[in-house]
Amino acid sequence: MGGEETIDAPVRYPMPLLRSSFEKGGLAAAVDAVGNPDLRRIAQAEAYYFTARPDEACAAAEPFLQSDDPALKLSACFICAYANLSLNRPVAAKKCLSELKSMKEGLDAAAPEARASYVLFATAAAVLLHLDPSFTEEDLAASMRDLPEGLALFASYVQAHRAYFHGEHGRCAGIAENALAMARASYPIPEQFLHLVAAMGRMSLKDVARARRHFEQAWAIAEADDLIEEIGEHHGLLQGVLETCLKESCPADFARVVKVTYRFSYGWRRIHNPESGEDVADDLTTTEFAMAMLACRGWSNDEIARHMGVSRGTVKNRLSSAYAKLGISSRSELARHMLR
Repeated sequence: MGGEETIDAPVRYPMPLLRSSFEKGGLAAAVDAVGNPDLRRIAQAEAYYFTARPDEACAAAEPFLQSDDPALKLSACFICAYANLSLNRPVAAKKCLSELKSMKEGLDAAAPEARASYVLFATAAAVLLHLDPSFTEEDLAASMRDLPEGLALFASYVQAHRAYFHGEHGRCAGIAENALAMARASYPIPEQFLHLVAAMGRMSLKDVARARRHFEQAWAIAEADDLIEEIGEHHGLLQGVLETCLKESCPADFARVVKVTYRFSYGWRRIHNPESGEDVADDLTTTEFAMAMLACRGWSNDEIARHMGVSRGTVKNRLSSAYAKLGISSRSELARHMLR
């Protein structure tokens, strides 16, 4: 297990659940297996967050925001920042990110595991919120040597996500797929992240079959322990895969995921683009958003229709609705509104 610290042992690494090895369906047991009581509370906060219970995640993690233990504080800052986005509390989320940033002081003198953990989660916070990271890609790669396997897998996800936003879609998929192939044990949560980012990369390469296979594996992890938060958070970047894989076969689950998507996206945009957040596709339905993302990528109406299993006329109508809501008249104007 990745949460092996005992009551008397110092906390070496943050996010015990993220770095825990356990079999699908073993989420509750993984939390209970964390020996250090404070770290077990952090693991419970992670479990609340990943199962789409952000209010409970905040309540569990907030007491550690001012902890003297760097691993506990780093965990709390990261969990609470994202949970507060889902709760539409951008001011609280920004405060958590500011606390995280302040932990950089004294980092040069810190133990290798503390520095590596900080580099990972500071970079993750920046990359996932489309902010300028404080550390280079080389810094992140170097930090992986001092991380346990579960956190190193999450670092690979951050690397892949970074490559995606630089337009390196083949590299994005390659990083994620290589990490998944090299994992020595089962780490459901980082593996879910990796399958989702691999699906993003494959979709951007129009490799729809492989994108769907990655999503299906991410969904299998989600189903086993109700880990639906990250599915919802990645919806827009999955470019219609969620609709094609879940909407008809699992309508109730699809509705729950869409609820997560709307909730998180609204808070995310208040951080990403606070001056004009209302212009970043807030009013689009998830289907309109997915089609607009594909159109933004250069997909034709026929290609979108085939991918999403609808008629060409439906695509045309949904895109026209999206244009009207965004106040634009053509595909060439989509780029400034969509998550690329």
